[in-house]
Amino acid sequence: MAGPGSSLAVITSRHVYLDKRRPDVPAALVIEGDRIRDVLHPRSPALAALTTDGARVRDLGDAFVCPGFHDAHQHVFHTALFRSPLACHCDGASEEDCVSIMRAFAATKSPAGKDGWLIGQGWRSALWDDRTPPTRASLDRVFPDRPVALYAGNLHTLWLNSRGLECLGITSQSAPPPGGSFERDSVGQLTGVLREAAAMVYAAKVFDTLPRAEVLAAYRSYMRMSVSQGITSVCDMALCAVPGVDYVYEGIYEDLLDEGEIGLGDERGSLPVRVSLFPQNVGSYQRVETLRARLAGSYLRVPGTKQFFDGISSAHTAWLHEPYANPYVPGDCGRPTVDPELMRSYVLAAAERGLATRIHAIGDKAVSTAIDIFAEARARYGSPRQGRHAIEHVENLLPGDVARMAAAGVVASVQPQHLIIDTAQPVRDLGPKRANFMWPFASFEASGVMMAFGTDAPCVADSALDVLACAVTRADPHADGPAGGWLPEQRISMATAIDAYTRGSAYVCGREGELGTLAPGRLADLVVLDANLMTADPGRITEARTLATYVGGRLVWEA
Repeated sequence: MAGPGSSLAVITSRHVYLDKRRPDVPAALVIEGDRIRDVLHPRSPALAALTTDGARVRDLGDAFVCPGFHDAHQHVFHTALFRSPLACHCDGASEEDCVSIMRAFAATKSPAGKDGWLIGQGWRSALWDDRTPPTRASLDRVFPDRPVALYAGNLHTLWLNSRGLECLGITSQSAPPPGGSFERDSVGQLTGVLREAAAMVYAAKVFDTLPRAEVLAAYRSYMRMSVSQGITSVCDMALCAVPGVDYVYEGIYEDLLDEGEIGLGDERGSLPVRVSLFPQNVGSYQRVETLRARLAGSYLRVPGTKQFFDGISSAHTAWLHEPYANPYVPGDCGRPTVDPELMRSYVLAAAERGLATRIHAIGDKAVSTAIDIFAEARARYGSPRQGRHAIEHVENLLPGDVARMAAAGVVASVQPQHLIIDTAQPVRDLGPKRANFMWPFASFEASGVMMAFGTDAPCVADSALDVLACAVTRADPHADGPAGGWLPEQRISMATAIDAYTRGSAYVCGREGELGTLAPGRLADLVVLDANLMTADPGRITEARTLATYVGGRLVWEA
């Protein structure tokens, strides 16, 4: 019995997504503390007894209730930064357009900050009419004295002006870090464009100049935005594999926990979003093992590590079995960013310690090789103690490698919005044969490969409903797309998409026993929407509104 002053709360609705097998049922969630104690039918005599005995009841009527969304792949520092006043969203249609956007942004900065860095993000030269990469010359004409850094939308390329190169100490004699490159013109001069590890390492130096108080404010704003759309958990993924640079800033999260200003929780203060940190795997495990022991509460965890095996196909830095359809040089197959044998040693050493590794692999050769390594790790050391081995992005792969992923127990950590960034790009760079098997969600499901959905924000918007819409329709929910979607045979059902964005993401973190479904014993993390996702027009679900978000049974956001 609940008894006087009961701490029990009950949330009821006629449309509750409990799990993939029960995606739209009437249910009453009985919440005690931060967990679901029971799931009852709204007409159950047991529920009537609880309500008579003083349990607090909230009847949501026809609102749709499902587990909180869990973004399996974000770069939280960048997402928070690029949403904040510290940076400018710069997705212009041309090089000069981007320069004009930055000129307008500079005009909004106070005179006291005139000598500080101007930071922008979002440009994609592959989408410009003239796909020629930009150079420092266009920035220099407008910003001869102030350093400017423009991060590409894919986070793999950095565009600097001459003053920026000077501030970072990059000269024509400088050597890029391993896995990165400095672009040069026909006479060998630096163009101001840095790629892959070079972009990531030097961008970190720019970001180190930002005031910490403003960075903390950006994180708080990011978290409020996340819960406002039902995102209750995220995986914060390392963005660089150069030792000492990965953008996973555990100290920021610990500062927020210590402040305790966002609400009451079970450890010191509380974050309104649960975060799983995946720092870099560079063959040294003291940091990750120390963090795993220290951050073991319900809000902050360190399930495993992250590595990069290649880049992106639009820049020909993804690693392929066969040359690109439009090669930059004869035999252009891209390249691995880490020597395959070194990658193998990283993964096996982590697996021996019970640590999961998640590998960025976009090209089919990178994917095949990553599967080989994970299969060996599983055969030698079994499954990780927490979390699962995963391949991040898995955009272009051989059809036979889907079954090999399933056999090796490798999770496909995929981001559905990626497929609509530029639907013409795969054919352009990979040719029609390879482009006909991309982001194969239906094939993953049919073969038993667990999918974990995310956004890769800020490479695309951290929009929860866009994730689901793109997976189900394989079309841009905000623009006209191919009739029936791009490669429509790879569409999946809404129930499967929600499963990948809740249970699948919890699974890759090793938290499927606590998160991702609404069942007794699970943490009471859930989102309430004003539209039934199971019956709504998939092309219009982005119009749904979040009515409320609960984390650990606590209302953290309400419309």
